[in-house]
Amino acid sequence: MVRQNIKVAVDAVVFGYKDKALHVLLIKRDIEPFKDSWALPGGLVLENESLEDAVERELKEETNVTADYLEQLYSFGKPGRDPRNRVVSITYFGLVKPEHHNIKADTDANDVAWYDINELPELAFDHDTILDIAKKRLRNKLTYEPIGFDLLADKFLFSDLEKLYMTILDKQIDRRNFRKKILSFDILEELTEKVSEGRGRPANLFKFNQKQYFRLKEEGFLFDIK
Repeated sequence: MVRQNIKVAVDAVVFGYKDKALHVLLIKRDIEPFKDSWALPGGLVLENESLEDAVERELKEETNVTADYLEQLYSFGKPGRDPRNRVVSITYFGLVKPEHHNIKADTDANDVAWYDINELPELAFDHDTILDIAKKRLRNKLTYEPIGFDLLADKFLFSDLEKLYMTILDKQIDRRNFRKKILSFDILEELTEKVSEGRGRPANLFKFNQKQYFRLKEEGFLFDIK
């Protein structure tokens, strides 16, 4: 008879868009191993909770954040990834609007911060690998689902949407074609409110119409930005 002593954990890669750059939410660990190292928020799943409940609890406990968008990413179970025990981590990928959250460290974390993904500290465990896979998922998904709107403010300039796509996809886009295509989907509302963009004339703000998107999706609409 084979006996196992495997623990199940959850980890969360939570992205936020602030200061016109993509950020990830990290905690500074307050316990060994990797004490005082930066890591993704997460922890062991309790006996009486689901994976989803566990990742939501860990996020709330360690960062005071409730993700606006959360989905399962990948499973990591390589022996030795945690020096204490054999641990299999079910990872999640989330999106939030940083301005909606007051981050605060607690439980196993003594600090929490948003880090620009291009200016990351050394991460504990195999969290650099987890983060790389999450970035690839985000870039891929951005081209076929309008998840970018989960990162923008509720009201935004169209130039903010363009900058978001260029930042996450890490490439230039044809701004004229991008604008034409996005507006053709009929999922944005152009508002009468205006904001000044530097020296140019004030530009109208936009808002994502989620109800319209889901209605169109039920009718067979495909969001495609490739």
